Amino acid sequence: MLTARRRATASAAAALAGALLLASCGGSGGGSSDAKTLRLWHYEAPNSAMGAAWTEAIKEFEATHPGVKVKFEEKSFEQIQKTAPMVLNSSDAPDLMEYNKGNATAGLLSKQGLLTDLTAEAAERGWDKLLSPGVRTTSQYDTDGVMGSGKWYGVTNYAEYTMVYVNKDLFAKYEVPEPRTFDDLVAAMDTFVENDVTPLANAGAEYPAQQYLYQLALSKADRSWVDSYELYQGKADFHDAAWTYAAETFADWVKKGYIGKKSTSAKAEDAGVSFLQGKAPILFSGSWWYGRFQDEAAFDWGTTLWPGSDLTLGSGGNLWVVPKSAGNKELAYDFIDITLSKRIQNLLGEKGGVPVAADTAAVTDPKAKELIAHFDTLSGRDGLAFYPDWPVPGFYDVLVSETQKLITGSEKPDAYLDALQKAYDKGVPQQ
Repeated sequence: MLTARRRATASAAAALAGALLLASCGGSGGGSSDAKTLRLWHYEAPNSAMGAAWTEAIKEFEATHPGVKVKFEEKSFEQIQKTAPMVLNSSDAPDLMEYNKGNATAGLLSKQGLLTDLTAEAAERGWDKLLSPGVRTTSQYDTDGVMGSGKWYGVTNYAEYTMVYVNKDLFAKYEVPEPRTFDDLVAAMDTFVENDVTPLANAGAEYPAQQYLYQLALSKADRSWVDSYELYQGKADFHDAAWTYAAETFADWVKKGYIGKKSTSAKAEDAGVSFLQGKAPILFSGSWWYGRFQDEAAFDWGTTLWPGSDLTLGSGGNLWVVPKSAGNKELAYDFIDITLSKRIQNLLGEKGGVPVAADTAAVTDPKAKELIAHFDTLSGRDGLAFYPDWPVPGFYDVLVSETQKLITGSEKPDAYLDALQKAYDKGVPQQ
């Protein structure tokens, strides 16, 4: 996510796309073959685990490629999410870019012919051996752009999953036991509301709100449900027991004050900062925050997997993709190799990321070891259930706008589920 992210008006998006293209002009163009420059885009915060690891990878790349410089351009998740098809279809594409995984994103770009087929490189360089089957699901896409099989169009070099972040100081202040079960979680939220504290950090304008709702659905689901929804291996019914429970419970949580109505227009950064500033006792979000919280949080905090659910949101991390029009593909492949090296993977783990090719015994930080242990637990029970916006193109925006209506109360759960069903069915590839 995973992630790190998204929405603007159509006119704002168009303006942003134009600005992004203009800002990228000059220097070594993505379509050129300037062998002395590797143009790299990613959107990880400098003090995140991935940001720290990629910074070190840049240093190693330049040290092992005399005369070659990395021209790194930091982009936001939103910028890349909204403008990638336009940029990659131009002469301004970078040589290597971080991009969101899943059918609606990397899968769509692969289907559109905008990404380089990395299958031969994956075999030659051993990437296919380094990544476990569950992690590499999002690296491969078939001719319809559906993940899980087919050619390699991206390479992930970390994993991610969601968890419950807990401000232990606030729990202690209000004498609230840390949740071990789902009933504990609900009881804790009731106590915080009684003390005029909104329990859950949330963001209705970006991904956090829909991820709360998807997690509620997952708590009533199983692997076949996930495969039907994400991989089209069955019929996805948005009025089934899992989705109905999720929509109704989410709406009820808003009414009870667990989720603030003012969070409708908040973005993911706002949710993370509200937790960092000690305003919200609980944040349900991804491991992408972990390194930042380690670096910035001034209070005692911890994590737990969502109680009462074998499944949670998660997958291999965002992908390194090589644009079809990239001018320096070999350099891009070399950089991917470095990010998968033991040294960089160990650093990523130590900084609070979830490495996929590390010597985990070399990770010494207690919180980092806890993060990796939780991931091992999830992997061991086949608990990674991907993300709600992945199945069809444009579904992310539908989820944002419809979930905002649940927060404001302008739409009832039944109508909400009707809207999701309609958008999903419209986007599912015809078999």
